[in-house]
Amino acid sequence: MKNKQSSPLKVALYGMDDRAYKTMSMYLKGPCKGVAIVVDEADAEIDVLDADHIKARELLGQIQARTPNRPLIILSLEEILLDGTIYVKKPVETVDVLAALKQAKASLATEKVKDIAKPETEEIIDEPSTPQSTNQPVTKEKVPAAKNIDKEEKKKVSKHRTATDLTEGGFSTYIGIIDGIDFSDPEQALKASYSPKGYFLGYVQSALKVCKAKGRILQLNSGWKPLIVFPHSQEIWLDVEDKQLRAFAGVTISKNGAKAMSLTAIDQSNFDMKEKMEGFFDSDHFLWKLAIWTSKGRFPDTIDISKPVYLKQWPNFTRLVVTPHAMQIAALLIRGPRTAMSIADALNIKPQYVFVFISAANVLGIVGQARRQVDELISPSEVKATKSKGLLSRVLDRLRGKGI
Repeated sequence: MKNKQSSPLKVALYGMDDRAYKTMSMYLKGPCKGVAIVVDEADAEIDVLDADHIKARELLGQIQARTPNRPLIILSLEEILLDGTIYVKKPVETVDVLAALKQAKASLATEKVKDIAKPETEEIIDEPSTPQSTNQPVTKEKVPAAKNIDKEEKKKVSKHRTATDLTEGGFSTYIGIIDGIDFSDPEQALKASYSPKGYFLGYVQSALKVCKAKGRILQLNSGWKPLIVFPHSQEIWLDVEDKQLRAFAGVTISKNGAKAMSLTAIDQSNFDMKEKMEGFFDSDHFLWKLAIWTSKGRFPDTIDISKPVYLKQWPNFTRLVVTPHAMQIAALLIRGPRTAMSIADALNIKPQYVFVFISAANVLGIVGQARRQVDELISPSEVKATKSKGLLSRVLDRLRGKGI
């Protein structure tokens, strides 16, 4: 009795010429027994990329930009480490392809469960920032009806759409300048680091983590201005002007100042939302610009700037502060790992523009430190003795038995 086969998975192929495209299509129908079929990109559930193609990096960037939530299977002769992707070694083996498709299918099932679990309420906010490489979905704030938004609520929505595009001329004024660092000197540039934990940025990051873990509205008390974190809408409220926040972001917090930092739970019913709509910020937008102001052109000490870094996904520049050359920097990093100095050289720009971008991307978790693939993907295989010994082994055993 034959088992009923579920509907085949729909895959889109990238980086393959006509011959390879047809071969893979037949391979899925034949050896893979029709577990998947090749369709157009618009109809696909899973993407499959041949990473050995000459334009693979460009294709990868396009795939991640267009379908960031779709499972991606990468085929390559060499093992490739990319967050959120499934690797299959070439020449492909049926068992490996089936295992990869099974993993991709499980990922699709998980996403469907998440979608079903979402409340069926109307959304009033534009598409959120691109989800991070942690694969955790970005939660949108829901309200009963979009048509009932009042003027105050519109102010809040408008703020979520805010973006700033900086030129080199406005960079120093907006970001601030670190005295004593000559970024044109490579040795000085490589030492231009800062520790996020020693600034307001580090405490805001910690507050967000605790807030998400507890699922409660929390207030960060800093002895300056209270900052409130909303876990479900992923928003931050702070009654402050940008110029005030920019100044406070660059202030190093001493040990005595750190002792004054505390988190307290608050009751939303006691918080007058409509009177303070202008104080709301999308958490990604807030962290991004806070990291820029903290960085002032330096890089975070959590990143080894002498080693390559890579971009896990394309930043949502429509809502973020766009620093000088940010688009070009992102375009290079999305293609593959590079060192900050090599990016500066390739674009013929100052390293501080690269550092400030890495600082902002790092705070959102969309930039990673590239490492040797063998260190992270391949574990040493256990050495097993073979049943049949070679001639040399037999001779050595006999000599040992004779005490020689």
